[in-house]
Amino acid sequence: MSDTPMVQRLRITFGKQGGLKYTSNLDLAKVWERVLRRAQLPILYTQGFNARPRLQIAIALPLGITSECELLDVALRERIDIDGLAERIMSTSPEGLYVYDIEEVAIHGNALEREVESAEYRITFVDEVDQKDLQKRVSEMLAQDRIMKIEYNRRGKKTAYDLRPLIHDMQVNEEGQLHIHVATGTRGNVRPDMLLAELGYDDAFVHVHRTQLHIRD
Repeated sequence: MSDTPMVQRLRITFGKQGGLKYTSNLDLAKVWERVLRRAQLPILYTQGFNARPRLQIAIALPLGITSECELLDVALRERIDIDGLAERIMSTSPEGLYVYDIEEVAIHGNALEREVESAEYRITFVDEVDQKDLQKRVSEMLAQDRIMKIEYNRRGKKTAYDLRPLIHDMQVNEEGQLHIHVATGTRGNVRPDMLLAELGYDDAFVHVHRTQLHIRD
């Protein structure tokens, strides 16, 4: 831990677009460290031989998915004015990284990853699909009481779980896009590709965009 106290905690809502969608969560944290240092923010670092910036990204975004709602918490060792800060950070950001909002949050609040409980995605089928058939498959899945799945950990141990309570909603819009609202975070984590496979579209060519992260009340 750092001996220097945290005096301010900022939450940044940002988007990940273009080629940046192929950047891993670990590498994205490094990108953010460089961006914030160039913007001259007084970032708080941990102590020790391998000091790390006190940054926390809410929920890892799977590779290849774009977003407009990612959350980043930044711990600062000095207070700063957040007026005009988004523009300041954007001026040092690489292509594909967009800052939409910055707010100050409680210093001693819960860890960000513990606060996020669900996410919404928009899935666009690049190859044409039968919209009526898609709607039929969605309706049939939502009508099920249970959807039992098997999950294997790194040691090969399998665990059975019910996927159905983790699916909050699925809808097909007039353009044939699939909107899903699923659990994510510590209470369960449903990826869009899991639902596409369950619907029988695991081989479909799609573009997936995360539109919203929901914070626990």
